[in-house]
Amino acid sequence: MAVQTYGDISPRTAAFAAKKLLSRGQDMLVTERFGHFDPQGKKKSKVRKWRRYESLVPATTPLTEGVTPTGSSINFTDITATLSQYGDWVQISDVIEDTHEDPVLMEMMEVCGEQAAETIELLRIAVLQAGTNVFYASGVANRAAVINPPSRGDFRLVYRAFKRNKAMEISKIVKATAMIATEPVNKAYFAMGHTDLDADIRGLTGFIPCEKYANSDKCLPGEIGKIENTRIILTNLFNPWEEAGADGQALLSGGVEVSSDAAADVYPLIVVARNAYGIVPLQGHNAVKPSVMNPGKVSKSDPLGQTGFVSWKTYQATAILNQSWIARIECGATASPS
Repeated sequence: MAVQTYGDISPRTAAFAAKKLLSRGQDMLVTERFGHFDPQGKKKSKVRKWRRYESLVPATTPLTEGVTPTGSSINFTDITATLSQYGDWVQISDVIEDTHEDPVLMEMMEVCGEQAAETIELLRIAVLQAGTNVFYASGVANRAAVINPPSRGDFRLVYRAFKRNKAMEISKIVKATAMIATEPVNKAYFAMGHTDLDADIRGLTGFIPCEKYANSDKCLPGEIGKIENTRIILTNLFNPWEEAGADGQALLSGGVEVSSDAAADVYPLIVVARNAYGIVPLQGHNAVKPSVMNPGKVSKSDPLGQTGFVSWKTYQATAILNQSWIARIECGATASPS
């Protein structure tokens, strides 16, 4: 008997299901937009490799007539990450026919799509938060000393460091669709952080909200505006290190306002330039594999054939490609913003 790869649904229906599964979670995939994406094809190694070519030293020595210069050597750095597999399943009891129009199938796929997106987003955020290029709010020495929300000066320090290290602004991003596609954007660096920082960032001198852009239709999912050359994207998945900062009543502690001195929660703001990190995208035909098993299949574990399932699985990997092109601002969030 032939094995049905997708359970009770045909490969064609599985393609529809995969697209539906991916669509619901796209707006949650903030990190998907700005990473250097590289899909992993079938029958490939579990190791994903990205190669970065280093800049050549400027040729400032005048040429001598008739003499061929020595020339330069191309240097490169390889960054690797091992793909890991993730997935889950939900039990169903209603009959799901082998068509993409079935509403139960679609509802289950949507729920699984949201779960897949949130899972991958949290995994990627964990990698990006582990970067070594760190700026602490108001210039304090370490995380334990953080006692202030973000300031315009913090963004300016990151901007200056990026420019010194030849970090280029992002001018093309991955579109928020189920299929792999890109779209142009106005050149900028992008900062990603938690929605708890919304009020503090909006209160900064020089902040321009999305609705005041020359073309407000170009705002990205989660984008609230920009600080000079940095556009701000917020989501509730960039979780803080709770009570990791200094004592202070003005900042959130344990996610709430406290009436007495307590250590402040410390939030990461991840600022990225072009090609700062690499990802295997959660998009495209082979990005995620859905499976459906209809109720009615009698087995030892289900002698009456009462249950079935909807499942998903995917391979993912994320890696920082250049530590100088990604920065983490660690800051607090004002407990009672005005």
